[in-house]
Order: sequence, then structure tokens, then C-alpha cells
Amino acid sequence: MQRGSDRLSVHRDEEMKHELQGLLRSGHPTRTEEWHDPEPTADDDPEVAGGPITPGRSRASLAAVRTELARHLNRRVFPASPRELVHELRRAYAPDALIDPVERLPRSARYATVQELAEALAGTGRERRT
Repeated sequence: MQRGSDRLSVHRDEEMKHELQGLLRSGHPTRTEEWHDPEPTADDDPEVAGGPITPGRSRASLAAVRTELARHLNRRVFPASPRELVHELRRAYAPDALIDPVERLPRSARYATVQELAEALAGTGRERRT
């Protein structure tokens, strides 16, 4: 049953799918006119335009790492070991760039909150504060 709230007709929707098919299959713009291609990102574009925020990147702040972790981990997960956290991140379809640093954490460690985990990943853990 069509409710009439669609912005595009079924025919236009199919036409747009057909237009994007080459881009989706190849992974790069497929237009013959260069002026029609999307402009690449600039060096000073915000992190959102440059991809996911991941631990280990030079400009990734503690708050940004914590926010990205909180998007994929619930409170009920904690306290947890890195192995349990990796399992939960994979279940939440987190990007590999976020999972890999968690896998490299010491196996004996346990994290009670997202904040503790973010501090360990960003390299500002308690052991460095003293």
C-alpha cells in the first residue's frame, strides 16, 4: 500500500538506481565529463567527511574516540575484557579501524566504562597520568 509520502516516483527511483549502478560496482566515479565528478575532500574538512574517527589517528581526540565507542557499545557490556569488547563491537558492526586497536589491548585488562576504554585507546590512561 502506497501512502503517498515518497518524494520520488517508482520510475524515478529505478532510474536513479540505474544511474548509480556503475559507481556502486566500480567504487569510483564513472562519468565521462570530469566536471561532473564529486569534489574530493580537502585537508581541512571535518573528521566526519574524512571517514570514521579511529584511535591512533593524529587528530582523534579522547572525546571523539569515546563518542565513536559509545555508538557501538552499550552500558550493559561493562565491565569487560578486550576479548569481550571485540565480540560486542563485531556484533554491532563497528568498523575494523575501531576493532583493531581494541584487539591489541592487554588481554588481562578489564574496563569498567567507555571512558576507561577510550583513555586506554587514546594513550591517556591512568598509568601515564602519574
